[in-house]
Amino acid sequence: MARPMPLDPPVMRAARVMGRAAYSLAFAAVRSRRPLIAAALAACALLAACGGDDDDAAEQAPPPAAKAEDFPKAGGKTLAELRASLPPGGPVLAPSVSQLTTGDNRLGFGLFSRSREQIQDAPVAVYVAPAGGGEARGPFPARWESLEVSPEYQSRQTATDPLAAKSLYVSDIPFDQPGRYELLGMAQLDDRLVAATSAIGAMPVVEESKDSIPNAGDRAPDIHTETEADVGGDLASIDTRIPPSSMHNADFADVVGKKPVVLLFATPALCQSRVCGPVVDIAEELKAELGDDDVEFIHQEVFKDNEIAKGLRPQLDAFNLRTEPWVFTFDGDGRVAARLEGAYSAKELREAIDAARG
Repeated sequence: MARPMPLDPPVMRAARVMGRAAYSLAFAAVRSRRPLIAAALAACALLAACGGDDDDAAEQAPPPAAKAEDFPKAGGKTLAELRASLPPGGPVLAPSVSQLTTGDNRLGFGLFSRSREQIQDAPVAVYVAPAGGGEARGPFPARWESLEVSPEYQSRQTATDPLAAKSLYVSDIPFDQPGRYELLGMAQLDDRLVAATSAIGAMPVVEESKDSIPNAGDRAPDIHTETEADVGGDLASIDTRIPPSSMHNADFADVVGKKPVVLLFATPALCQSRVCGPVVDIAEELKAELGDDDVEFIHQEVFKDNEIAKGLRPQLDAFNLRTEPWVFTFDGDGRVAARLEGAYSAKELREAIDAARG
């Protein structure tokens, strides 16, 4: 769980809309507003309804690659018209991001059956259109990304949570104009094309120049992060992962601008979206792979004293974050090289690190 901001798409909707809540909360980036903590906690109970076979997920092979030519062209139609041409009862598309801007965007999402089982073996494409019935654009084919790590880097939370995300889909979607946009997925299931309805309503797209969250080229906000030494070795006070991550050796303020840095905001034990544990595991594995000298890895918890009721830690406020998880990579000059919201794969994080290393 984690996040402050108006708490409309997924948490408030989750508390109100039982039919689709479990999909968004099982995967999507979830917002949490301090006054709405009770609603977020109530929504957590819905996660028990989500499921899937953990063994099957672990053995899941990548689905056939989605190709634009295998999906219908938008052809000036609205999303409603595209949906009407397909059979009813298709899956649900649950976005794992909340922040979209003009320009190029990475849209991560999960795909769920109506029985709330994650679908991981279908070619998928996404269509977008202005809210209210404007012309659709697409298809934007989605690639499949694995969230798996080697067993030695898997936390206890991830290993014992049957709902922990194992993979995601990612589409690259450009937006020319700010506004509110609706999403529609199409998936090839059982040798037929079906519509995948979004688990949330219209998503906001803001002007890139007005984006309040640090983006590529921006200077790092001035923050400190607590280290193992700062807390006298009591890592549980600054890390809800079991066991705690190894990413608490340096204060962000001491290393940013001196070497490439990976800064990960996530709360494995309190994460409502069920992706925080897996993404911290991914960072742990890459940290071990790259070694400690070249790149500094820092994991920042989300809630003060690791208690939801106390609100967000000041580091998230400094970055204007209202969702989690987020990961930022910084180059040797202290500027943002890349950022990823929500679930991400080891491949995606490695690419973000490469951008920071130059």
